[in-house]
Order: sequence, then C-alpha cells, then structure tokens
Amino acid sequence: MMKKNVLKFNGKKTETTSTTATAFKEEVIEWEMRPGGMLVQRRSNNSDVTVTQNLRVRVAYGSSRYEISVNPHATFGELKKLLTEETGLQPGEQRVICRGKERENGEYLDMCGVKDRSKVILIEDPESKEKRFMQMRKNAKIQAAHRLINDVSTEIDKLVEQVSAIEKSIGNGKKVAELQITTLIEILIRQAVKLDNIVSAEGDACSQKNLQGQRVQKCVETLDLLKVANTKIKPVIVTAKWETFDPLPATTTSWELFD
Repeated sequence: MMKKNVLKFNGKKTETTSTTATAFKEEVIEWEMRPGGMLVQRRSNNSDVTVTQNLRVRVAYGSSRYEISVNPHATFGELKKLLTEETGLQPGEQRVICRGKERENGEYLDMCGVKDRSKVILIEDPESKEKRFMQMRKNAKIQAAHRLINDVSTEIDKLVEQVSAIEKSIGNGKKVAELQITTLIEILIRQAVKLDNIVSAEGDACSQKNLQGQRVQKCVETLDLLKVANTKIKPVIVTAKWETFDPLPATTTSWELFD
C-alpha cells in the first residue's frame, strides 16, 4: 500500500508518498513561527485537549519582586514582554537567569524546567544600563542649559525695554547721556558671553540660545546707531528771565510828639 503524508505550512499542503503495508492514512502536520525565529510544530487546539493552566513565575529584579502569570508553553521572549509592563525595561534591555543559566528569547519555559512558582532572576543588560545612564546625564545637561538660557532671556527682556526707552527719547529729540548708552552696550555684551558659555545646549535649547543671541546683537546694533544720532542732538539751553519791578516812591514819615 502507499501511505500519503500531507504537510501543511503557511496554509499550503505538500504531499509525499511512501510504500507501506498498512492501510492508506492521511496525516496533517502544521507548523508555526515562534518569537525568536524558531519553527515549531503547532500545538493542538482541539476542544478535547485539557486547557493548560498558567504558571505563576516569581521574578526577582534587584530589591523588587514580581509574580507573573504566564502560559507554560510560552517562550522567555514572551515572558520579557510581560516584564516590560512591570519594570519598564524593554525586552532588549533584559537578561533572564533561570536555573543558573541565562535564557535566550526562543527557549520555552516548560522545556527549561520552569514550573508553578519557579523563581527567575532579571537583570538589566550592562550595555543598556550604561546607555541609560549616559542618556540621563545628557538630559540633565540639556535641562540645565534650558534654565541658564531662560535666566539670560529674562535679563535680555529688561535690557530691551531700556533700549526702547532710549530710542524713544532720542526720537523725540531729547539728548541722552552717552554713558547711559555705553553702559547698556556693555551689559548686553556680558549677556552674549553668558550665552556662549552654554555649551551643552542641543535641539530646542540650541535654537533658543541662537534666538537670544540674535536679540542681543540687534540691541547692540540699535544702540550703536542711537549713539551716533544722539551726538547730533543739540542740547537745549535754558535762560532765566527775571521780572523787574519799579522802585517804591520816597515817603516821609511825620512823628507825633507826646508830652
């Protein structure tokens, strides 16, 4: 007799035949791709199969303890996904130790001897931990740069108001003390130096730094022009005009004598 085997993969059937003494029989084998790229035989989904109860896996992560409910036929890669919700660590940042050995994502819990209330150890991947630490330092520097830029921006706002006041006075033909203009220019230059010393500015902080630098430059250029215009204004000379009065007429006083 000829025996026909039917292999089913991704919905397609492949037939093979072999000579056998038994009666003709058709077998269907289904395959599935598991996390990690492992090809395994699909587990039966027949209704007469007893439903598998989830395992309660105890996970130790530093000083924290978690109890994760997971299917015993799940992989360690699937366990890591569940641990992400608890620890915040991405699967690629996790290393799981079970029975004294680090487990790969494609390994199955039941095949590695994981039973109900079994204990596994979770540690953060050293390289990921170093990257996280470096990112935290970078973020701290960026935040510090934002604070420094905001402080300089506040000072520049005040100086802009003073520049506007001087511009208004000179525009109205009122001469301003030259020392007032030169002092204001010096203060603006000091703010520009503060901005240049902020070296950790990145992204939005860098844009804000450049914007404030442009404001300082514009104010200095405006004051330079006002300084020239101020020299062309002639000072107003105020002369005092005194009011004259006619002299009082001479008077004679008669005195009365008493005995």
